[in-house]
Amino acid sequence: MVQHERKIMPVKHLISFEELLKKYDEHLEGDDPFLAATAERILYAQSEYPELRDGFSDFTLLEKYKDVIDRILQDTFTEALSTNEIKVATLPYQNTIIKSSKRFQKIISEAGKEYEPELRSLGDDMDYIMSCVVILNFYYGFQLDFSRPYFYDIPDVNGVMRHYRVLYNADFINIIPTEKSKKITQEDVDELLARPNDVDLWMDKIPPESFISKGFVIANLFDVTMEQAISDIKSKLISKDHLAPDNFTEELQETFKSFFKLPNIRVGFANFNVRQDQFEAVAGMGFESYLLNGEVIVGCKRALCEESYRKLIKENSYFAITDVNRMAEQSSGMEPYAGLKKQGVQSAIFAPIAYENKLLGILEIVSEKKGVLNGVNAQKLDDVLPYIVSALVRNNNEKNNRIDAIIQNECTSVHSSVYWKFQEEAKRFLNDQLEGKAPTFREIVFKDVYPLFGQIDIKDSSKARNLAIQRDLMIQLSEINDVLVIALKKWNLPIYEELNFRVNNHLESIKEMLYTNSEQSIFDFVKDEISPVFEHLKKSDVVLEKHILAYEAKIDLGTDSYYDHRKNYDESVTLINKKLSSVIDKRQESAQAMFPHYYERYKTDGVEHNMYIGASISENTDYNNLYLNNLRLWQLQVMCEMENVHYVLKPKLPIPLDATSLILVYNTSLSIRFRMDEKQFDVDGTYNARYEVIKKRIDKSFIKGTTQRLTQKGLLSIVYSQKKDELEYLRYITFLRSKGYFTDKIEIVELEGLQGVSGLKAIRAEILYKRDQEPEKTYTYEDLMEALKE
Repeated sequence: MVQHERKIMPVKHLISFEELLKKYDEHLEGDDPFLAATAERILYAQSEYPELRDGFSDFTLLEKYKDVIDRILQDTFTEALSTNEIKVATLPYQNTIIKSSKRFQKIISEAGKEYEPELRSLGDDMDYIMSCVVILNFYYGFQLDFSRPYFYDIPDVNGVMRHYRVLYNADFINIIPTEKSKKITQEDVDELLARPNDVDLWMDKIPPESFISKGFVIANLFDVTMEQAISDIKSKLISKDHLAPDNFTEELQETFKSFFKLPNIRVGFANFNVRQDQFEAVAGMGFESYLLNGEVIVGCKRALCEESYRKLIKENSYFAITDVNRMAEQSSGMEPYAGLKKQGVQSAIFAPIAYENKLLGILEIVSEKKGVLNGVNAQKLDDVLPYIVSALVRNNNEKNNRIDAIIQNECTSVHSSVYWKFQEEAKRFLNDQLEGKAPTFREIVFKDVYPLFGQIDIKDSSKARNLAIQRDLMIQLSEINDVLVIALKKWNLPIYEELNFRVNNHLESIKEMLYTNSEQSIFDFVKDEISPVFEHLKKSDVVLEKHILAYEAKIDLGTDSYYDHRKNYDESVTLINKKLSSVIDKRQESAQAMFPHYYERYKTDGVEHNMYIGASISENTDYNNLYLNNLRLWQLQVMCEMENVHYVLKPKLPIPLDATSLILVYNTSLSIRFRMDEKQFDVDGTYNARYEVIKKRIDKSFIKGTTQRLTQKGLLSIVYSQKKDELEYLRYITFLRSKGYFTDKIEIVELEGLQGVSGLKAIRAEILYKRDQEPEKTYTYEDLMEALKE
């Protein structure tokens, strides 16, 4: 007899055998003499103990009345079936055991001395609510579905967890109200059903111990270990978070132990790469692979023998090894037997996971005991492989989606502000596909958007780059010349004199100016004629070898030439681009919060950015031109901030390069179209192409009637064509000058006509630089309006 501490429940349990004894009362008065004789013996045994009919709550009496209770329950627990049936006389949803079959007692005994049988609880709150549902049905007469299964989880003699489902026979129990019980209306039930997890409400309607459950129930147990294991495997694999839950692999290992009823098996997995014909480790799930044996990637033909390769890879069928040691000896240490033996594996099942005739991976089940895994119990995997396949297909799809997202993020121009439009088109494409149509992905177009363009360009970048190349080439040619002079003195061969002459000619040709073809011409000369001679000279003289090795040590492996000044130039450009890009990218986060707009940024010899704003780009937000004004003001501030960042950075650069800034104001709305072939947005239509022409040529323009370039260091140039744009930006500049962005030096200039474009003007505002730059505050259009009121 087992009793456990009682928890708070809506019923108070009285153990009573009255309902069963009533049946014996009937048998005593019946016509069957055999039944009457049995009933007489049982009723006589009970007659001295009226509490067995009346009921008792002191569960310690179970031991006192054990013999009488056994006599009363002798027909319910037939001796002939006791070693086969798993049966318990108990109280509903409780762990109190009144009497049990020999089969149940054996199961409990094999579980170990420390184990006490306990129902798998749904939780104290849910157990209370479930009991209330039973009361609502059987006492109040409501028709509520309360069929929730209960289980015992009991380890077997090998420590493998077995699962037993409980089915109750409630013929011998009554539910009786106490003075604590309340009247329950349909409105009360509706309220309870609306709040199914609110245990406080359920306790209020049906208070603790407001009913008495008088009697007992017969619990019949059925071994559902296999079904439970399959359900657990399914639940774990179809879980939304199955990729990396806590203890996922450990739980799955335990589930497979129950599934195979083997205590010492382990589960592994290897992905299959069809393109490379190789096994690969699974990332992020904690699985090891016994085929990979600690490696990340192994070719299939190296990991498998001919037979296992044929079965797993070609036929996609199970491959079982019942005795690894014997197979390792017979195959003279061939794989996979040698690797499995090294890992302590004695028997194994390898199951291919395939979907639509495509192999995805190999499920590995291994044991340290020989023979326990074999071709017979391998067939049990047929019940769980569909779930594993489904999980793996979903895993691969999610992985591919993540890969697509990375490609989208890193390699294309689909900005977050317009992503909704792509999703909309993709949904339409998918619907057409599902309806059997021939879907096409239409081009994405945004109409009536206003462009904003800005750039910070490295001043005279071509000149600086050419100067760096010129200096590197002159140093390299001078080093070559020094080696040839030594060689000529030592051997006085005409070929060395001729090479020396040509080296000097190249030096003279680039001393004043580097021509377009000079670099390639010198590179070819060194590669084809100097390098072979130097290889010969290294072997001919120790002194020359030392000089040539010193020369070669200065050659950059990436360019096969001197790369000192050019390296300084490239590093300077890279640092400028990195710093300036980080500024505008970071500031974009706050700009998007003001109003969503399309943004793209490019690194060239400097940093360029395009922005487009308009009603068609915003999915849910109402557009007003106020947001365009706001973004223009924001752009001015950020351009000044980027200039200041460059100003602070310039003294730290390997080459202190200057920068010039430009903004293009375009007052006419246009359309932009996503070019699927180029994976980027471009202006749409012939008329709108004028904007692109201006963008490409504007930084090369000159002040009208002069030879002075528009863009100058220290000045922010704002190019426009409309008088209202001039007035708008002068207003912004006046406002930002009061905030410390500009000096008082502001001028308006006309530009020389560009090819196909005329009538452009520009405001040039001198930027106020700050050596110790504070993080910039963004002033909004509303701030400007407030300032103008003052």
